[in-house]
Amino acid sequence: MADSASEVDLESDASSVDGLSARDQQLKCDQLQRRVDLLQHENRVLKTEVETLKLKQAKAEQEEEYISNMLQRRISELKKEKEALALNYEQEEECLTNELNRKLVQLQREKELLERTLAQEQETQVNKLKHRIEKLENEKNIKQQSLDKLRHEKIELENALEQEQEALVNRLWKKMDKLEAEKRRLQVCRFTLDFRRTGLMLEILLDCSSEHA
Repeated sequence: MADSASEVDLESDASSVDGLSARDQQLKCDQLQRRVDLLQHENRVLKTEVETLKLKQAKAEQEEEYISNMLQRRISELKKEKEALALNYEQEEECLTNELNRKLVQLQREKELLERTLAQEQETQVNKLKHRIEKLENEKNIKQQSLDKLRHEKIELENALEQEQEALVNRLWKKMDKLEAEKRRLQVCRFTLDFRRTGLMLEILLDCSSEHA
């Protein structure tokens, strides 16, 4: 597009040369030549820049293609990794689910076994407590019977002892009365003996007195 504009300028300059003198024409030709050289230089520079831009564009396209290919590979790798992770996740989830289900079943069985065992132990303990209570009640009844018997025997013994004491007291009183009567009798006998002895002594004295007289 710049070359077309330069050609138009050259044609306009060339058409204007026809009406000038030889010197002016020479000057004009020199100017045109310099302008041509300048335009050619600019054209070469532009071509160089165009080539450079083409090379840069080609390099950019290569880099873009390389980056695109690299991204595609990376996307493919990430996709494969994602699929692998998803598969591993599903497998691990399935394994965990199976393991949890197995543990839940095991815990349920253990719970049922523990409940049965606990129920049996509770029943055993209840039976033991019942037997122990019955045994204690029997022992209590036996002890109560023994206590009642002892109380009855105690009452009978107390009554018997009281009767024996009363009989003993009565015997003692009778014996004391008998002893007291015996004592009074002995006292009477002693008084009688003393009186007789005194009488005898008086008689002896009287006899002695009469003999001396």
